[in-house]
Amino acid sequence: MAQTKTQVQMEIKTQKRRQVGILGGNFNPVHQAHLAIADLVKQHLSLDLVYLMPEFLPPHIDTKTTIEPIHRLNMLERAVIGNPNLGIETIELSRGGKSYTYETILELKELNPDTDYYFIIGSDMVEYLPKWYKIDELTHLVQFVGVKRGEKEIQTPYPVIWVDVPKMDISSTMIRQMFKENILPNYLLPQKVIEYIQEQKLYK
Repeated sequence: MAQTKTQVQMEIKTQKRRQVGILGGNFNPVHQAHLAIADLVKQHLSLDLVYLMPEFLPPHIDTKTTIEPIHRLNMLERAVIGNPNLGIETIELSRGGKSYTYETILELKELNPDTDYYFIIGSDMVEYLPKWYKIDELTHLVQFVGVKRGEKEIQTPYPVIWVDVPKMDISSTMIRQMFKENILPNYLLPQKVIEYIQEQKLYK
């Protein structure tokens, strides 16, 4: 049976184990919606930290075209400056190739046996959990957190903690298109990230 947000908060307060959230993605580029979701989940669940985890290559069949990992990492580093709630996890970049959440969480738990992980996904991804690689084993390794942005909770046989966050209609695709059209997406992503994109002449 899935735990409520209040139950999770109470458990975290009584535990000495480290409680860490993970928000994975391509981050091409990272934007304010990514940062807001990570920060709000951290606060709602009273986690110690939430890591933004860039993937090297997504495991999907329809692999997305993306920019070099070093650029996506550099933008993430600039985006989290000054926010003690957020950090960066580079395990999938270091491994290279396609990454499956099961393999990543298994490795993270082996490296950090004193840490409990909370994997943050959008409500649309909750529907696809039955198709995830080794999903039954994965549910024993990590707690899923579903981000609800005004939508109804999606029914799923897997344990998911739901967290409400404001709906922010921002996408990396939209931002890349704006740069192509020489429109600066001010306030849609951190200024330091905008400056980096301009310096490196990305998305032109």
